[in-house]
Parts: sequence; C-alpha cells; structure tokens
Amino acid sequence: MPTERIADVRGRALRYLDPGGPGRPVLALHGHFGRARAYAGLIAALAPRYRVIALEQRGHGRSADPRADAGDFTREAYVADAAAFLRALDLGRVPVVGHSVGGVTAFQLAAREPELVGALIVEEGGADNRRPRVPHPVLDVRAWPRRAPTLAALGERVRERGIPDAGYFLESAVEYPDGWGFLFDLDAMMASQRAAVGDWWPDWLGSACPALLIHGGRSFVLPTDLAREMADRRPGTTLRTFPDCGHWVHDDDPAGFASVVGGFLDALPEAAWAG
Repeated sequence: MPTERIADVRGRALRYLDPGGPGRPVLALHGHFGRARAYAGLIAALAPRYRVIALEQRGHGRSADPRADAGDFTREAYVADAAAFLRALDLGRVPVVGHSVGGVTAFQLAAREPELVGALIVEEGGADNRRPRVPHPVLDVRAWPRRAPTLAALGERVRERGIPDAGYFLESAVEYPDGWGFLFDLDAMMASQRAAVGDWWPDWLGSACPALLIHGGRSFVLPTDLAREMADRRPGTTLRTFPDCGHWVHDDDPAGFASVVGGFLDALPEAAWAG
C-alpha cells in the first residue's frame, strides 16, 4: 500500500495516498462513500512510470470530520479542494482520474481551472445526474445503521436495506468504542449526494483537454445513451465501454481498467504535464 500522507487543504487536513517515485503525477478522485485506497490497484499497476496520487476527499475515509464538514458539500467545495491540493503539492498541470462523483469533480476542475488539468479520465461520471435520465441519483442511507456489534453485522444490516453487495461500503467501516460503523457520516453523505444532482453539461463541455470516458455497460448510474452522448458532444473524447461491468469498472475488471487508463496516459502529448 502506498504511503498515507496528510495535506493541509484550505484549513482542512485531507489524507492522500502517494507512491512517490519519479513517475509522472496523476491525480485520482474516488466516488461517494469511497476512499483513496480504491485506487490501490491502479497505483500498483501504473507504477513506476506514473505516480498516481489518490486524494481522500472531504467527508470520506480518514478525511471525514463532521465538525468541519457540516453543511459544506457543494460542488464548489470539492472542486476548490482538488485545486488547492494540486497547488499545495506544486504538481503543475496533470491528468485527473475520477470515479462517479469524483469524475464530475474532475471535469468541473478542468472547466474551471484549466491550467491544472492536462487530461481527463472519467469513470462513470455523468454530465446529467437528474431524474428521469438517472432514475436513482441519490442512494438513501438515512436508515442505515450507525453502529453494529460486528463488521459482519454491519454488512448484513446494509444488505437488509437493499444493497446486494456491501463490500464497497465496508471499505470505510472501522471499529469504534461502541461498535462498528462507517468513517463517513450518513447525513453528510445525503447532503453531498444531493449537491451532486444537476445539469453539468456546461462543465463537461467546458474544457478542451483530451478525455477518456469509461463506462460500465451494466451500470445503474450512467446510462449508456448518456455516455455515448457525452463522447459525441465533447471533442477529443474517447469512450471505452466495458459491457460486463457495472458502476465500479475498476473493481469489476481491475486489469482491464488499468490497461485502458495506462494506454490513454501513454498516448498523451507532453502538454498534459506542465510545471
């Protein structure tokens, strides 16, 4: 596992994973309920030629701080964090990888801070996250357990609320003095998800850097017709669909995901990185 570090980002301590080394830097942003270590496989697969730095974002994982995060889960807050993080590490212009809402943050960052983003790799992040195009844009977690006696019991209680596979969410589970619970706050995740519902076409179309859009053919989050429209409408965008994968392509086919991402990065012009 790469070294976990802490960055002071806009007065907030955010954790991140950094393999170090001489590889060209790439920023990686996880999705809702996720953690930086979701990119551990990609970090390992692309080293040493790429240094994939995975940011654990506000409200998630070890960066979660309900006291500091309360009420501030706007899209602007996430984008400002990513921009400040890149500037704090003095990385210059880099490619940015993002999954789900992390992908939305990535292309919003490219539109609003183009000097920081040399290329986009968006996995399952949609330009329109509203009903009816996306039938269920918000996962209602208000009734999820805040504590359970064991990790297995926590997973079972999540499954009882309609989640067939709780594994993704249990990556953010830890043992507290009063039982097992999540690092993220359930109310904070509801606020964050609601803030991500919107028409983000202006941001998706607002940058000119090369882009790779990765879509899982069995996704319940990004409809295939929307993925195709996103690729068709934005110049310089390549769509790669994994027909047998769902929303988490990086988990469903980690080798295929790493191969596609690595191939895209290998083909980028020098201008994708600039000090």
